[in-house]
Amino acid sequence: MNNICVYCASSERLKEGYKAAARDLGQIIGQQGKTLVYGGTNIGLMGEVARTTKIFGGQVIGVIPQLIYDRGICNLQADEIIITEDMRQRKATMEKKADAFIALPGGFGTLEEVSEIITHKQLQYHQKPIVFLNTEGFYDPLNDFFEHLYLNEFARPAFRALYHFAHSPEDAMDYLDNYTWNGLENKWN
Repeated sequence: MNNICVYCASSERLKEGYKAAARDLGQIIGQQGKTLVYGGTNIGLMGEVARTTKIFGGQVIGVIPQLIYDRGICNLQADEIIITEDMRQRKATMEKKADAFIALPGGFGTLEEVSEIITHKQLQYHQKPIVFLNTEGFYDPLNDFFEHLYLNEFARPAFRALYHFAHSPEDAMDYLDNYTWNGLENKWN
């Protein structure tokens, strides 16, 4: 798996622990000679993971909608910048380019992106690994909500195989390195 798509926050007002995890992930991606595929900005966790990936020798592909590009926050140091018409095209481009997905902590955009990619895997549009990097327990409430879905039969317990919660960047990358997909039962059976 060479192209690692990372979904994450663009906010600058985050705790240092979240920034450190983004840098640690970028370092591993770079040291392993992998390519980061991400949302293309130079701010927040996006900027942290991209800068660090480059520093440690990785390639960076930024995928950014024209509207956001026009705001002057594009990472112009990326090896490749893809400007899309809108957010939908951005997500489709990132999905197509990625071999795997990691969600660092983020807000509504991150949640929407990773939810869509899980749904696509559930519907068997792809078989790529999906990891939540659960820095400082950030995704614990989301994991609890997923369990609530299973408990109330809005999703099948077998769908836990669609994603993995990792507690460190190293754990996330180890999961990707050892990932195998054994398929999933049809959602409607």
